[in-house]
Amino acid sequence: MRALRIAIFLFFSTFCSAAIAQPLYGIAMHGDPALPADYAHFTYVNPSVKKGGHINYGVVGTFDNLNPFILKSMGTTARGMWDPAYGNLVYESLMQRSSDEPFTLYGLLAQTVEWDDSRSFIQFNLNPKAKWSDGQPVTPEDVIFTFQLLRDKGRPNLSSPLKGVGKMEKVGEHGVLIHFNEKANRETPLIIAMLPILPKHIIDPETFERTTLAIPVGSGPYKVKSVDPGQRIIYQRDPGYWGKDIPAKVGVDNYDEISVTYFLQEATLFESFKKGDIDVYPDGSPGHWQQAYDFPAVTSGAIVKEVFTPRLPSGMFGFVFNTRRPIFSDKKVRQGLALAFDFEWVNRNLSSGAYTRTQSYWQNSDLSSLGVPADAHELTMLGPIKDRIDRDVLDGTYRLPVSDGSGRDRAILRKAVDLLKEGGYTIRGEKMVDSAGRQLSFEIMTQNADQERIAIAYRRSLALLGIAVTIRTVDDSQYQLRTASYDYDMILKAYPSSLSPGTEQLGRWGSAAAKAPGSFNYAGIADPDVDTLISHFLTAHSAEDFRDAVRSFDRILISGYYLVPLYHIDQQWVARRSRIAHPDVLPLYGYQLPVWWDASVQ
Repeated sequence: MRALRIAIFLFFSTFCSAAIAQPLYGIAMHGDPALPADYAHFTYVNPSVKKGGHINYGVVGTFDNLNPFILKSMGTTARGMWDPAYGNLVYESLMQRSSDEPFTLYGLLAQTVEWDDSRSFIQFNLNPKAKWSDGQPVTPEDVIFTFQLLRDKGRPNLSSPLKGVGKMEKVGEHGVLIHFNEKANRETPLIIAMLPILPKHIIDPETFERTTLAIPVGSGPYKVKSVDPGQRIIYQRDPGYWGKDIPAKVGVDNYDEISVTYFLQEATLFESFKKGDIDVYPDGSPGHWQQAYDFPAVTSGAIVKEVFTPRLPSGMFGFVFNTRRPIFSDKKVRQGLALAFDFEWVNRNLSSGAYTRTQSYWQNSDLSSLGVPADAHELTMLGPIKDRIDRDVLDGTYRLPVSDGSGRDRAILRKAVDLLKEGGYTIRGEKMVDSAGRQLSFEIMTQNADQERIAIAYRRSLALLGIAVTIRTVDDSQYQLRTASYDYDMILKAYPSSLSPGTEQLGRWGSAAAKAPGSFNYAGIADPDVDTLISHFLTAHSAEDFRDAVRSFDRILISGYYLVPLYHIDQQWVARRSRIAHPDVLPLYGYQLPVWWDASVQ
């Protein structure tokens, strides 16, 4: 009888919640959308742009696949299919994220949505005009099919959020009602809204996990025109694209043709840009940005250098310890190795002093714990976990040491030696050895010459402590294979940070991801306390709770020394052909290539 009463209660709770839900044009993680219901376009586009022309992108790597949603495709899928930089050219999601708000979504394939205050369900009401590139309509059956397929066979970052889905059902002709289970959190509905939607009438679930070069059918603004495996892919605008006039797409997808060419080396890519074969070159090297643009196309104005300043947290870039390796399992060892990196020497000698040391995962934002003591509210939120956080991190006084820039600051190296000693290592015969006399040694795997230069500088410092480091630079395919299987000691990785961190942190730091092949948990962290602190900001209702939860999470990551923090630049550097133009308004997240256009079109 009690079970029956509970079932009846849950039924009526769901029914009543659904009954009072109102169709919404947009949803936000916290608060309400910034744009009104009758918005005509995003604030950072040119709504009157003349569409046409072409753009040529260039990337380093290769590709052998047009399916970006499976584990085998990691790092080897043609760019542009489903792409945060170039845009989702072929496949689309139910809703479109605004780049000028922390985390707000507006209608795309779904014209409106409905949900309750507790976010126990969400209903997507598809736009009746939405159709696939073969002319077939996008249906609720496509949505349900997609989520079931990605849940069972998709890459971890796609399958994980779908584990929070309890039940899916078709509502009317265009609606899909999704109920969430106990594995979901307050961000889950928004993550679901950003997943790709695939055509049920085209895809065979039995062969979905295989790589393919078959021309796909999508609902996006472009079709694949031609494919030269490993070399180039060309996209052509779909003249029958269903969504060109909806507000989220006005001023977007402005080229008739988009090509992506692949290069084996960054130097070759840049030479192609200099010759005019590539139209846009994002530059991440201070020395290169300052010194490599003395050539005729820049002098004549055919190439324009631009600096953009987004309003984002710093993120984190560093040498990542693979804590699955026994040599990195001890925090004191990791801390000692982290102190040995001489940022001041590297910044002056390799980077012309252009960088700022990164000391927090959300530096330069209100979400950062740097310089902020944990108040009573945050301490209550932390509970007993606070005892695991370093005292200086907890009271806001934590700072990485500043060296004398000599590359051999004795005071800092002495402290590093002391920490390594606490971790079981001592210097014997000019070698750092454990109790069995084995020298502390490991390999740094790098992707390119820039990473190799940083690794060489780090190896130089570690050699002063008697630590043996080898550096191995591998090609893109080998790098992807080894990182997907966690076959490395140390790698360099960037962890971008947004103003609305959420489920992606589970993939980076959560226990479940530590053993999942192809996850982004490169450090191999499997810590219940880390999981708990992630859950705090995933379930936060108020902005204050969310802020303090992220700060707590920042503190435990800093205290864990899971990587050697390196540096960041608060700017974005881009060189472009002068015929490629962009809007005057820079959104919160920085420049957005999908809203740029070919100004030579008359």
